[in-house]
Amino acid sequence: MTMMRKTITIPDAMDEWVKAQIASGRYGNDSEYFRDLIRRDQDKRQAEHDLLVLIQEGLGSGVSKSNVKDIMQRVEDRLKNNGNLPTN
Repeated sequence: MTMMRKTITIPDAMDEWVKAQIASGRYGNDSEYFRDLIRRDQDKRQAEHDLLVLIQEGLGSGVSKSNVKDIMQRVEDRLKNNGNLPTN
C-alpha cells in the first residue's frame, strides 16, 4: 500500500486530545490515531449507505398483508433456526 504524507493544522485543544489518546496506549502515534478516525468514518458512511439501500428496498416492497403477531412469529422462528434465539 502506498502511503501519502499529509500536513494538517489543528487547534491546541485538539492536539492535546490526540496526545492523550496516544498516551493512553491505544495508538502509537498521531498517524495511527488519524488513520483510525478515517477508517471509522469510512465504516460509518458505508453503514449509512447500506441502511439507505435497505430503507429503499423496504419502501419499494409495498405494504405487508401480515399482521404484527405473524411477523413476530416469523422473526422468532428465523432466529431460532439460525441459533440466535434460545429455545426454552
